[in-house]
Amino acid sequence: MTASEQAIARKAWPVLLIACGASFLELLDASIVNIALYTIRNDLGLSDIGLQWVVNAYLLMFGGFLLLGGRAADLFGRKRMLTIGLSVFIAASLLGGMALNGGWLVAARAAQGIGAAIIAPATLAVLTTYFTDPKQRSGAIGAWIASGVAGAALGSMIGGLLTDLLDWRWVLWINVPIGIALLISSLLSLPADQAPTRRRSFDIAGALSVTAGLVLIVFGTVSAGERGWGSPLSYGSIVIGLVLLGLFLLIEQRAEQPILPLDIFNMRTVSSGNAVSFLANAASLPMFYLMGLFLQEVLGFSPMTAGLSFLPVSLSIIVGSGVASMLAPKLGARLPMVGGAFIAALGQILLSTASPDSTYLGSVLLPSILIGLGIGLLFVPATTVATAGVPEERSGLASGLVNTANQFGGALGVAALATLATVFATPAEGYTRAMFVAAGVVIVAGLVAFFVPRQLPAEPQQS
Repeated sequence: MTASEQAIARKAWPVLLIACGASFLELLDASIVNIALYTIRNDLGLSDIGLQWVVNAYLLMFGGFLLLGGRAADLFGRKRMLTIGLSVFIAASLLGGMALNGGWLVAARAAQGIGAAIIAPATLAVLTTYFTDPKQRSGAIGAWIASGVAGAALGSMIGGLLTDLLDWRWVLWINVPIGIALLISSLLSLPADQAPTRRRSFDIAGALSVTAGLVLIVFGTVSAGERGWGSPLSYGSIVIGLVLLGLFLLIEQRAEQPILPLDIFNMRTVSSGNAVSFLANAASLPMFYLMGLFLQEVLGFSPMTAGLSFLPVSLSIIVGSGVASMLAPKLGARLPMVGGAFIAALGQILLSTASPDSTYLGSVLLPSILIGLGIGLLFVPATTVATAGVPEERSGLASGLVNTANQFGGALGVAALATLATVFATPAEGYTRAMFVAAGVVIVAGLVAFFVPRQLPAEPQQS
């Protein structure tokens, strides 16, 4: 090994640890409030719709600003944007824990989402440009995904412990020391940003239209749970949101430096990987939301007990991610993606048979393990596919795009399935029927995975 290769190897571990820590933090915050929602609703007097916005404000701002965050990482530098994103995230977490009403809390969650939208593409872009060997890149992305999905799963457990032992506000304040540690590590360990090679500019019209479009679609879906699908506010918001997304596509075709160059979808890896990621998150993230409420409202679990009940999901996600990281380089991405989708669907179908008379060991444990294993098998190769072969100068864009698919899929899934759950006579029936629908969505994700190329590009393609 040459001196240059040894120097790169010495820097690889800090880069990987920072990226994985940031991924863990972002998705920890996407799920840590789930177990605390029941307590938050009682403490701040939130309605069911308001409670959904505590979750969706974060997911929406996260998903809505990811393309802009990815563009900023490419133009202004990954290290610079990562430190800015972490600073915003830390401040929003601190303020959110001080919330005195629902509006304050939702605003803080939205600010957290914006911070996360800056962090996520910067960290993934660092990995995809730093780890260029296909095997090393697969392993690095696998660790990054495993950290994120572990954060999403462990968030429910940690949230339950903090809510029971301290106060629900600590589900936000816990981010502060973790974020500060990551901020200091990034400043000290990440390589300096290279000088930009082209004029810095933002596609502001594109950023505003895509963000407003996504927000309105989810808002319309959420409001349908309270007002019904026939409400002008519900279907009107969705229609306007779709019009804005159509306007966004027109803007991108004409913009000098678009936030989303549409020709990137000519790459089959990018289009198929993002489609699978969107569907998989639309099916899996609502599961944490619904299962947390089911355990507390239907089975009568305390926040701590409900949180600990997510530990098997966390462990099985980590196992599934590790298996996917080993299988994908040898067998291709398609097999673990398809297998993971159908394993997760089986778990959700089994979980949908639970009732108020069910027990955790008899009706929840095995399905949750299957769901976690399937999620782990599915997400790692989906992200690898979505970023495979992308030129280095577009790595931030590709990272922002796949994260947008993840977060918007999750936000729309939570909104749609939580709304569906409200139309049934009892909470138990609503939650379980929504889980059954989620199984159908993840099966569709498995079918779409058949369109993933058998062989992924070994090296980034020229732009």
